[in-house]
Order: sequence, then structure tokens, then C-alpha cells
Amino acid sequence: MLKIVLILQFVLAVVLTIAVLLQKSSSIGLGAYSGSNESLFGAKGPAGFLAKFTFIVGFLFVVNTLALGYIYNKEKKASIAEDIKVEKKAPIPAPVVPKASNEADIPKAPNESAK
Repeated sequence: MLKIVLILQFVLAVVLTIAVLLQKSSSIGLGAYSGSNESLFGAKGPAGFLAKFTFIVGFLFVVNTLALGYIYNKEKKASIAEDIKVEKKAPIPAPVVPKASNEADIPKAPNESAK
């Protein structure tokens, strides 16, 4: 089942890409190669048909993507994150601050009252 849905995903991606490129835009794109199809698609031309077709294929693509993710998770029943090996390292010790031996070694601020 997974293989069928995966192949369908690739087919839908290609069809969706072609449908988007065939739509008329300001720079026409690949729509110039489609020719004049007014008799087939009606008076509006292929614009209405391509818009509906693109919407339907896009919707099928999203539904197929969700189904593909669901089926894949059901078959594998494992997460890639569970396979990651974490090495435990020893904690880094805090820096040791030397203590002064007595108060005479500690420098004092200048005394303002001495002036």
C-alpha cells in the first residue's frame, strides 16, 4: 500500500506542476504551447477549466500527502529520533576561586576622609 501511495504522490506532483505551468499568466509561461482550445473548454478558454483542475489536483496532493504520512508511520512504528545515540559527558566543574588568606591581602578602596 505504501508503494502505491508513494508512486501516486510522484504522479500528482508532476501533474500539479504541469497544470500550474499551463495556466495563463502575465508572461504566458507554457500556456503558449497549448494553442487555442476555445471550442473544447468554452467561451472563456482553458482558464476556468485549468483553475478547477489545478484546485482538484492540489487537493488530491494534500490528501495523498497526509495518507502517505499516516501509512508510513503505521508500517514503521518507530521514530528516527529514537535511533539517535546520545553520549553522556562528565559535567564541567565550576571554576575554583582562590580565597584570600587574610584581610591584609585584600586591597582597600581609598579613604575619602583622609584628605
